[in-house]
Amino acid sequence: MMLFYLIASILAASAAFAARNERQIAAAGAAFYAVQAVFVLCIFAGGLYGTDSLGVFSFDAAGTLFHILLVVVSAFAFAHSEAYLHGSDLRQTRTYSALLMLLTTAISGAYFASNLAVTWIFLEATTLCSAGIIYHRRTAQTLEAAWKYVFVCSTGIAMAYLGILLLAAATKCESLSYEAVAAAAAGGNALYLKTAFLLILCGYSCKVELFPLYTVGVDANFAAPSPASALISTGLVNAGFLAVLRVYRILAATEVFPWVRSVLLVVGVLSLAIGALFLRRTNNYKRFLSYSTVENMGIAAIGLGIGGVGVWAAVFHVVCHTLVKSSLFLQMAVVRRIYNGYRINRIGDYIRINPTGAVGLLVGMAVLLAFPPSPFFVSEVMLFRETIAGGRWWVAGTVLLLLCIVIYSFCVRMLRLCYQPNQDELHPSKADRKLSWSALTLLLAAIVVGVWQPAFLERLIAQIVSL
Repeated sequence: MMLFYLIASILAASAAFAARNERQIAAAGAAFYAVQAVFVLCIFAGGLYGTDSLGVFSFDAAGTLFHILLVVVSAFAFAHSEAYLHGSDLRQTRTYSALLMLLTTAISGAYFASNLAVTWIFLEATTLCSAGIIYHRRTAQTLEAAWKYVFVCSTGIAMAYLGILLLAAATKCESLSYEAVAAAAAGGNALYLKTAFLLILCGYSCKVELFPLYTVGVDANFAAPSPASALISTGLVNAGFLAVLRVYRILAATEVFPWVRSVLLVVGVLSLAIGALFLRRTNNYKRFLSYSTVENMGIAAIGLGIGGVGVWAAVFHVVCHTLVKSSLFLQMAVVRRIYNGYRINRIGDYIRINPTGAVGLLVGMAVLLAFPPSPFFVSEVMLFRETIAGGRWWVAGTVLLLLCIVIYSFCVRMLRLCYQPNQDELHPSKADRKLSWSALTLLLAAIVVGVWQPAFLERLIAQIVSL
C-alpha cells in the first residue's frame, strides 16, 4: 500500500508541475489531498494499522498520528497559499505547489519508515523540497537562504548517517530496521552507542530545530512563504522529532540510556535558553515564531530527558504545537498581505485593521504561553511535576526563569502588533477575514484538546510512548 501511496502522491505533484493554469494546479491539489484522505481511511478502516509494507515501512501509532496532523496542516497551507501567491507568475506558483506536495509526501515517508536508512533517505528528500520552496521569491536573499539550508542540512544529515553506521557497527546488526537494532542494542559497545547517538542527535537537530543546528530552520522559516513555514515548522520538525524518538527508544534498554537522557536534558535546556533569549532580540515576526519553535522543541527534548511521564508529555506537547504554531504562521500570512512585511518595530494597529486576525494572534499567544485551557498547560505541568519529583531542582528553576522571559517577550511583541501605531504603508483591502477564521480553527482544535483529550488520541500517544 505504501508504494501505491507514494506513486499516487508523486503523480499528483507532477500534474501540478505540468499545469498550464491555476485551475489545473487546484485540481492537482484536490487530487493530492484526496489521496491523503483515502490513505488515512485505509489505515483506520482498511486494516492497514499495525501492519508492515515493503519491509521498510510500518503503519504504527507514531506514524499514523503525525501523518493525520501533517495532512491537516498541509491542506491548510495549500489552501492559504492560493491567496498568498496571488500575483505570482504561473511558473512560480506551480513549482511551489508541486514542491509543497512533494514535501508532504517525503515527510510521510519519514513518519512511516521502520528502517533507520529509509528514515534518513526521506529526511534528505525533505531538504531538497524545502530548499525549492525557500527559493520561491527568486531573490538574492532567498537564494542565499536556500543554499545555506541545503549545505547545513546536508552536513547534518551526513553526520546522522555516520551515527547510523556507528550504531549498526555497535550492535553488529545486519538489518537497519528499528526493531532489529533495538533487539541487539543491549549488547552493544557503550562508547560506540554514545557516539552514535550524539551524531544522530546533532545531525537531525537541523530538522527538529534543536541546538546545535537550529539556525538553519529559523532562516528557512524566515525566507519561505508563510503558509509553507506553517508546514516546515510543524510537519517537518515532527519528522525530525520522531526520528530522534525512535533512536531514543532503541537505546532505552541499554546501559547508556541514563546518559542519553542527560544529553537530551542539556540540549533541551540550551534550546529553550536560545529560543527565549532570541525572542527578545529579533525584529521580525516570522523569525520570532521560528525561535518559538526552537523553544517548544527544547521543552519536548527536556521531556524526553526527564523520562517516565515526561515522554508522554513531550509527545503531547509536540502534537499540540503542530496545531498552534501552524495557526500562528497562517495568521502571519494575512499580516504580510496587509503590511507587506513583518517588521516588529514598524507595523501595528492590527486590532483595528483585522479584528479577527488580531484575536487569533492574541489567543494563540495565550495558548502558546500555556495559559489554561491551553494544552501546553497540561504538558508543562506534567513536566514540572516529574522534574520536581525526580529532584532536578536546577532544571525546574532554569526552565521557569526562561519561560518567564518567553512570556514577557510574547506579550510585548503581540500587543505591539495589535495596538501600537502603524508606521508602514497599509493594504487593508487585502485583509481576508476568511483566512483569519480558517487559521483560527486550528487554534480552537488545540484548545479543545487542552480541555478534553479524545480517547483515540490518548491511546495513540500511549502506544507511541510504549514503542
